[in-house]
Amino acid sequence: MKISRKWLQNYFDAPLPDAETIANAYTFHAFEIDEIQGDLLDVKVLPNRAADCLSHRGLAKELSAILNIPLKTDPLREILPASDVGTYHVPTSLAVKIEDPKKCLRYMGALVKGVKVGPSPDWLREALESVGQRSINNIVDATNYVMMNIGQPLHAFDAASLDSARDKKLAIKVRNAKEGEKITTLSGDEYELSPNIQLITDANADAPIALAGIKGGKAAELTDETTDVIVESANFDGTTTRRAAQALKLFTDASLRFQNRPSPELAAYGMREVLALITDIAGGEVAGVVDEYPAPASAPAPVSTSLARINGLLGSDFSREEVENVFKRLALPYTVVNDIFTVTPPFERTDITIPEDLVEEVGRIIGYDKIAPKELPVDNGAPDQSRFRGIERMKDQLVEQGFIEVSTQSFAPMGDVLLANPLDKNMPALRTSLESNVNDALARAKQYAPLVLAPNQKPKLFEVGTVFPKEGEYVELRMTERVPEWGDAAGTTDNLSVAKLEDYGKDYVPERYELGAYQPFSVYPFIVRDIAFWIYSAEGETPPGPDVEASKMEELIREHAGPLLVRLNLLDRFEKKGRVSYAFRLVFQSREKTLTDAEANETIEDISGALSQIGHEVR
Repeated sequence: MKISRKWLQNYFDAPLPDAETIANAYTFHAFEIDEIQGDLLDVKVLPNRAADCLSHRGLAKELSAILNIPLKTDPLREILPASDVGTYHVPTSLAVKIEDPKKCLRYMGALVKGVKVGPSPDWLREALESVGQRSINNIVDATNYVMMNIGQPLHAFDAASLDSARDKKLAIKVRNAKEGEKITTLSGDEYELSPNIQLITDANADAPIALAGIKGGKAAELTDETTDVIVESANFDGTTTRRAAQALKLFTDASLRFQNRPSPELAAYGMREVLALITDIAGGEVAGVVDEYPAPASAPAPVSTSLARINGLLGSDFSREEVENVFKRLALPYTVVNDIFTVTPPFERTDITIPEDLVEEVGRIIGYDKIAPKELPVDNGAPDQSRFRGIERMKDQLVEQGFIEVSTQSFAPMGDVLLANPLDKNMPALRTSLESNVNDALARAKQYAPLVLAPNQKPKLFEVGTVFPKEGEYVELRMTERVPEWGDAAGTTDNLSVAKLEDYGKDYVPERYELGAYQPFSVYPFIVRDIAFWIYSAEGETPPGPDVEASKMEELIREHAGPLLVRLNLLDRFEKKGRVSYAFRLVFQSREKTLTDAEANETIEDISGALSQIGHEVR
């Protein structure tokens, strides 16, 4: 979020340090800073703190705690107008209805009459421009200012654009879009909607006027002629808003805030702030406020932790007074009895739910650099490595015998242990055996065998991994072939127990291998071609031995195959009626593109021509 040092200063009587000092304070105690430009800071607010810190107020409060500078004012701790009898009243000319309270948790609508739409005062325009916002008019700027100030998204509709019923009552309805329904947004873009997208509608006309939690519609846009406005301060479900924004590929400041689930309580503070600002800079009179709040949010539950727990997790030696000071600086209401701290989070701190959250607050505000380093405890008894050594010995033996190790995922379509929240709905269980995974790996390996294995050689795979049957998890070994030296101890269907894996090959020492230079794989597919031919020796000349003969043929083929040849293997050699036949397998592959059959065939023709020129007969 982009914030202005000058804007932050409004929250403090004491002068703030320069932008770089503020950036360092955030970096070491709260958030990373993506960029500093003069007095502008781009703060990287993480999702767990987005509910309260995507605002100048939230970031000012953090800075207050970090630098231990008191806030001059906190708009979220001031008494709401609703607590003062008669300040707000329900207008007789506006109604609000929520179709699904799970998708719209709260909707406040205010009717303001007699406003004058025009340019914003200099201070407001400059404040918005300081954080990269464009000034539009005084009403719209007021809604944007309050959102950037305390984090509550707001919107204003031209009341005259809505139809009124026979009793002259305007009506707002929050509902799901109809299949194929369309809306044109303020930017002039038209969107076709689905029922998964939530709308703000003119209930009397049953017509959309805004994408809920995302962007306003052209139909109720404010103009210079607007005199009456309906102001919206609502709370929309984060998941519904995020999915709608993704489906429409329309991401806004409002959708970013709603998808991070601010408290519905914030809507009332946003309404108070925006109405005070609108009537101050645009005139008009608040005719009343409708507040549809089907299921009011319960007060945050108290969270407790002990001084010993705090120091135990942090490795610190903080005193009770130091911890108390942290909660005071953060303005977190707390009690302490026998070194047990109980904190009641304010409504906007939706991130404080478990004891570890309080430990984190203490650590980051005091500073992790204030925790003295300590050496790790010395363990005089060496850990038992028998299980690990046994498994590694078996792996080494299998590799030396030509096996390739694979590692497959632990999830499976069926199993005895089901996952509460599977990453893949088609793999909702933990595997009970490695057999299926190894067989699947073998089928895929055969596709690439020509690149890495000798002709007619089958891939040999194995896997050692944990399986999860209902009897309890254990380690299993699976191989695609039996190992003759092991007899019937292990094979493609026999499981080896944990004890067997631990004890096997205690005196075994693996062979040493010399590794060649690493060559990266090409990302493009290969092409396989075979070529067979009869060779002739000059009359009266003694033919060379088979090894020398084959080597000469390989040299000749490589000379005419070019750089695309990545593998060459002898497939066959036989003699018949005084002649010798050779067959070779060639694998072609490019590092720049996908080869075509025509390119491979052309290379084979070049090789065939070269063989024919020296008297060999291509079969």
